Amino acid sequence: MRVLGVDPGTRKVGLAVVDEAGEPLVLDVVEIDASAARAAELVRGHGVEAVALGGLTGHRRLEELLRAALPAGPPLALVDERGSSYEARALYWRLHPPRGLQRLLPRGMLFPPVPLDAYAAAIIACRFLKQRSRGASCVSRLFVL
Repeated sequence: MRVLGVDPGTRKVGLAVVDEAGEPLVLDVVEIDASAARAAELVRGHGVEAVALGGLTGHRRLEELLRAALPAGPPLALVDERGSSYEARALYWRLHPPRGLQRLLPRGMLFPPVPLDAYAAAIIACRFLKQRSRGASCVSRLFVL
């Protein structure tokens, strides 16, 4: 099963296609106005079976946009996104370990050079998969958070 994770924001939206094992296949950050079209493109292009939308910041407006862009598409589920930004930062450093002198610094002192919205979307998708399977979280299994 492939899930599209959506991390809503006020100006930009994180999108991530994640497979059932929790492996991110696509990580993308887009402006809110282009988010529904990009989400529809990802759903069609990657065989997405469900959409997991973070249920806090600005989710109502984005939910309307997604439902309009995907009228007969996969089911849309709201997922609790509290703490996803913190987990996204840890996920970024797991996928892109620091190099050079940065390796010596504690990870809590490092700031990723890219927006973390897409990584937060991957966390949201994994939370959806965890709720669905009622088993071990793909986040903890894959990234050891």
